[in-house]
Amino acid sequence: MTHHSRWRTAVGVVLTAMMLFPVYWMVNVSFTKTSDMRADPPHWFPWDPTFEGYQAVFRQQLPALGTSLIIGLGTVVLTVLIAAPAGYSLAKLRPRGAGTLNFVLLVVQMIPAVVMAMGFYAIYLKAGLLNTVWGLIVADSTVAVPFGVLLFTAFMSGIPNELMQAARIDGAGTWRVFRSIVMPISRNSAITVSLFAFLWAWSDFIFASTLNRNGALIPITLGIYKYIGNNTTEWNSIMATAVIASIPAAILLVVAQRYVAAGVVAGAIKD
Repeated sequence: MTHHSRWRTAVGVVLTAMMLFPVYWMVNVSFTKTSDMRADPPHWFPWDPTFEGYQAVFRQQLPALGTSLIIGLGTVVLTVLIAAPAGYSLAKLRPRGAGTLNFVLLVVQMIPAVVMAMGFYAIYLKAGLLNTVWGLIVADSTVAVPFGVLLFTAFMSGIPNELMQAARIDGAGTWRVFRSIVMPISRNSAITVSLFAFLWAWSDFIFASTLNRNGALIPITLGIYKYIGNNTTEWNSIMATAVIASIPAAILLVVAQRYVAAGVVAGAIKD
């Protein structure tokens, strides 16, 4: 390894450590006893670890974790059901106004979530969807769908037309071509869109706090927020909740990493 390479590696390690330090401290505090929280100097390692924080999570926060899982999976299903056919249409069927629609999708992604949340609040108030899981799924999907449509459109534009023409010669209609030819080829893009949709729904706080503040079933982000308000001294429980809430996202990112990389790269290449 050359001197230049060692220098770059050292800089990379330092920057990575700086970015991951909050995560480490979250884990450290989750194992720290309440009596040791205000130690001076602070305990850089959980010298006398406790599992009371994690016991509190499984005793009090499991319903919120389950709700977040339902919202995340629901958002994935709704996003793919809408974005995949829309991307196929824009990429291969070339409807009138496709260019304008693409521009609108880009603009929609620039609208702050808090602005959309207030609009949803006014609509949900009249529609009776406040404080419901389905309401949150629909709201979260509105953020994921524009991204999904743009990614599916970019990828599907690169699918050879000869494949679809051959299927049509064999008697397949537009919907059959989409199901049997286009979607299997677009697997990596579908995984990328699904991962984005799930992670957005899993981490959402803006929509949850605006549209589901008093719901019977609340997601984990709102559960942590309310837990902080009610237990300002039990930081090990708060941090343990955050650690548990981070695990599904971390596992998904690791498992789906190669599919996401393939989906994004392929979506950037057109014939």
